[in-house]
Amino acid sequence: MSSLNGFSQHSGTCITQRAEGGAVQDLQAKKAGKAAKKEASNNGALTFESPPRVDALLNETLKLLPDELKANVKIKSITPRPPRKPRLERAASLDEKNWKRWRRFRTSQESLTDPNETSSSNGSLQEAALTSPIRGRGTTCCEPSSLHSSPDASEESPVGKSKGSTSDLGKRASEISTRPLPPMELNVASHTLRTANKIDPDLMDYRHYSQNKFGRVSNSLSDTRLHGNGIVYDNCSTDSMKSTFSLLTPIRSKDVRSRSYLEGSLLASGALLGAEELSRYFPDRNIGIFVATWNMQGQKELPENLDDFLLPTDPDYAQDMYVIGVQEGCPDRREWEIRLQETLGPHYVMLYSAAHGVLYMSVFIRRDLIWFCSEVEYATVTTRIVSQIKTKGALGICFTFFGTSFLFITSHFTSGDSKVNERKLDYNKTIQALTLPKVVPDTNPYRSSSGDVTTRFDEVFWFGDFNFRLNKDRETVDSILNQNPETGVSKLLAYDQLTSEMGRGSIFKGFQEADIHFRPSYKFDIGKDSYDTTSKQRTPSYTDRVVFRSRYRDDIQAVKYSSCPVIKTSDHRPVFALFRVKVRPGRDNIPLAAGQFDRELYLIGIKRRITRELQNRRQQKDQKSSSICSIS
Repeated sequence: MSSLNGFSQHSGTCITQRAEGGAVQDLQAKKAGKAAKKEASNNGALTFESPPRVDALLNETLKLLPDELKANVKIKSITPRPPRKPRLERAASLDEKNWKRWRRFRTSQESLTDPNETSSSNGSLQEAALTSPIRGRGTTCCEPSSLHSSPDASEESPVGKSKGSTSDLGKRASEISTRPLPPMELNVASHTLRTANKIDPDLMDYRHYSQNKFGRVSNSLSDTRLHGNGIVYDNCSTDSMKSTFSLLTPIRSKDVRSRSYLEGSLLASGALLGAEELSRYFPDRNIGIFVATWNMQGQKELPENLDDFLLPTDPDYAQDMYVIGVQEGCPDRREWEIRLQETLGPHYVMLYSAAHGVLYMSVFIRRDLIWFCSEVEYATVTTRIVSQIKTKGALGICFTFFGTSFLFITSHFTSGDSKVNERKLDYNKTIQALTLPKVVPDTNPYRSSSGDVTTRFDEVFWFGDFNFRLNKDRETVDSILNQNPETGVSKLLAYDQLTSEMGRGSIFKGFQEADIHFRPSYKFDIGKDSYDTTSKQRTPSYTDRVVFRSRYRDDIQAVKYSSCPVIKTSDHRPVFALFRVKVRPGRDNIPLAAGQFDRELYLIGIKRRITRELQNRRQQKDQKSSSICSIS
């Protein structure tokens, strides 16, 4: 941009400063000003458009002009305009603008993994300063940038270089009294530090899901609460707190100071098993439970993949608790448990595991929930005459979760098509001889019976190989299954022994069973989908079952009841059921498990899981590298 007589041609440019020097310079300035008015009418080279305070600013400016510049000055009269806001108000509004922008950023639901968010925390102030409105083509006297542009322009002026006025003007410009710059943001955290606690990219939708479904999580700690209390903090510490509290509920200091939880009250503030803590984890007070039974036939070989068994694709989410009962289990029980841990992954831990001969039961629970479980107890019953042979009997595990007591029983009853009475005797012996609970108190002793263990718990799940058969010959059963597999199941259940006995009330009193829509789980040829083709030609039957009962009506809702036909290492197919179970708050005066779980199993299972994944990736890489492309 061209300049004349050492000044840039910017409309509306003004320089306010105090004249320096003695009285001689003031007198020379006045004389030069008068001469400038006369000569400006002839030359008219340079025109100053006066800002709001015309007289005062112009007089101060004319005093500072050198003699050779006053000759080119021309005064143009304009209509006065309303005064602009002082710089202090502008600075305050900018700071307030930046603060509001920060507040909107922290409370918004933007993605935590925005790749464009790479600037530092100071960038908000810089961006606001760079995007401030500019009037005309130059800068105004109220903008700090004019303080830097005027000396630069004067240095490039040829007149300033020849006459030596550049140094004088630079000294005067450097001595101009300026107002203080707006305060900087109290934020020195880099973007990397502020986003160090972001969740896994695979779970990017969890924040959005949790804010929609569990509003209590995102609103647990608000910035307004911090401001209202007058807390002094920086954005770095606030970001760290927010990232921590995005999933965990904040704990107030006064709640930590309270000792009311030792009283065992249901509604005490800070009670570990109380209603407040239960609502934080389960707003609807329902948990998901997976219950499965499988007769492994004592096979040493285990399935390569248990995903279809433990993690069926029909439900969108995994369950909160997994209970797996096994009859005629594999010889290596520890290997079986490792495979379960490997399949469920690091989100689950094995709360407890017990065995009675070849009867196994394992209880897995989400690792976040182990603190709300009581001590786990178990008991066994042998139903064979020779008690040393532990292939038939029952195994029970019980514990309290929050204020709801659970009992899980897996059994293997007497086999044989016609031995219905023997199986009913096994049931009666089990409910009488299973000595549970031992230490954990009964949640409702007034509704308990000393002769029936199932009445001493709120929720009871009984599953296993009950060995009840179909009272029909093999040919009839095959014809029903082959004609219409969908409607054939309901026809087969009309001949089911267990359904008939439960209808009479002679077994599993008070228990229910979900509707069956799967084919009989027994007896298959190993490794095939065909039923028994040996000379015995055993009739297909629903021997593997899951039944349940509750002290309170509608506490247990069956979600799914099915079998797993892809596992073919045994003559039985695994059978599983998914339930939604209501949980009630409890008291803290019960013996707690205090977060106990099988740590060794957890580490082995996770290591096995990682190793297997690395092997799969290596195999895929080798397959790609070994492929040969031919060009014809």
